[in-house]
Amino acid sequence: MYKSVGLVARFDQQAAIKLAEQLSEYLSGKGLKVCIEDSLAGKVTTKNRFVLLTEMKTDFIIAIGGDGTILRTSISVPKPEPPILAVNMGVRGFLTEVEPKDACAAVDRILKGDYKIEKSTKMAVWAGKEPLPDALNDVVISTGEPSKILYAEICKNGKPILRCQADGLIISTQTGSTGYSLSAGGPVLDQEVDAFVLTPICSLTVFHSLVFPTDAVLTFNVLRPEKMLVMIDGNFRRFVNTEDLMVKVTRSENATSFIRFETNFYDRLRNRLLFKGTE
Repeated sequence: MYKSVGLVARFDQQAAIKLAEQLSEYLSGKGLKVCIEDSLAGKVTTKNRFVLLTEMKTDFIIAIGGDGTILRTSISVPKPEPPILAVNMGVRGFLTEVEPKDACAAVDRILKGDYKIEKSTKMAVWAGKEPLPDALNDVVISTGEPSKILYAEICKNGKPILRCQADGLIISTQTGSTGYSLSAGGPVLDQEVDAFVLTPICSLTVFHSLVFPTDAVLTFNVLRPEKMLVMIDGNFRRFVNTEDLMVKVTRSENATSFIRFETNFYDRLRNRLLFKGTE
């Protein structure tokens, strides 16, 4: 079923680069057309082609790294996104599926059709009238300056629901509820709860996390200061200082698909996040 595969890896970690090189040869030996992210050019010895991540139109992608590598991949690959097999080379690797030693065996299982697909909802984001990249994890709105307060009005479906004063706001998906939002005191959403979470960062007012349905249109009107920083999945950043300081978030028509085997949401939650000590 699969004829082509893309390889993405942490380019600042030698072990990830070495595994990418090994997988490149292994995949070629399986008769697959292999495309390697161009950031690995000069670091990986291979006869396979290097391509921009934004041009990686393959049947599936292997992402070697941690959650940051996955988010970077998801934000850049052409839409609709191909399924991602995530190999854990990070500290936590909550979104990853297999360890490096099992990467080749995972490829064999994929080629045999022995896997399942897990789809994750994404958010469509606008700053004013400008469309920004979709978010798999979260959108963060702040002033972009430490300890400078953001004054914002929050609207649902065009109707104001409250005003807040905080260092910033995190709007996360179900997937992102286990990330920055959780660190800021937000709830973890069960995988079957299709919702967005709004969590303030160091709020000056009595304001705790709010959970919204994904069919809602959320609008954030920044009242002060006269500029804002919008950050998507920790990778995309945009300073906005127009007269219309507004961010709109709603459910995207796109989704990120993960290749899974035995692990499920609560396996990852127990083993990699809630009950795993720091390393």
